[in-house]
Amino acid sequence: MKKKQWYEAMFENYANRYDQEEFTKGTRGECDFIEQEAGYDRSVSILDVGCGTGRHAIELAKRGYNVSGIDLSENQLKKAREKADKAGVRIDFQVRDARNLPFKQEFDMAIMLCEGGFPLMETDEMNFEILKSVTRSLKSSGKFIFTTLNGLFPLFHSIENFHTRDKGDGAEYSKNSFDLMTFRDHNITTFVDDNGKKHELVCNERYYVPSEITWLLKSLGYRDIEIFAARLGDFSRDYSLSTSDYEMLVIAVKNQEYS
Repeated sequence: MKKKQWYEAMFENYANRYDQEEFTKGTRGECDFIEQEAGYDRSVSILDVGCGTGRHAIELAKRGYNVSGIDLSENQLKKAREKADKAGVRIDFQVRDARNLPFKQEFDMAIMLCEGGFPLMETDEMNFEILKSVTRSLKSSGKFIFTTLNGLFPLFHSIENFHTRDKGDGAEYSKNSFDLMTFRDHNITTFVDDNGKKHELVCNERYYVPSEITWLLKSLGYRDIEIFAARLGDFSRDYSLSTSDYEMLVIAVKNQEYS
């Protein structure tokens, strides 16, 4: 049997704990921004990639948008369906690998927030497959909004100190080692699952500098590529990205001639 990757093992039984993580508290403000980028047009169809327990998808559906959510974790989606039922909204949640989505030019907008798949993959090629797959899912002139780890941050700051300072009730990170050749942070992630069992996973995540993201998106035919600082619950085009920002917010529009 193939060994599970850390991002598969972590979310096998972590849905309730996940919703208690500090970074999940900014959902409404982040959806305010998404709505603004959609022009408050309720006919806009939205694909939520790596939707987890559905926090953005459900909030947007409550506001009247047609949303579909995909995630690799059946456990996370089970929780998402329960929350959607409780909220009285209908969302098409599907277990899917973001590298191989079945959609072709079906959505007006795609969102991929809080490292929803990208950049968790173990190779750069696998991360790029996610971008390609999402691009295929978008209609001509569709908008792609996502957040990812800012590679400028670890050049000037300690990732381990950042996680220690901003530690909440969820996972904890230790023994961080940032590789300047690959821009990957290797660490030990410790967390307690929904059954109260403690786990330790050997993890690594890819940090990207803005010029890399711009080039990757240009190679997929995007235009109007803009990158800003990603602030919890307060996404805005007014926040310029700096070396002090842990995450970046990326907004790009798909060229009409690209399929």
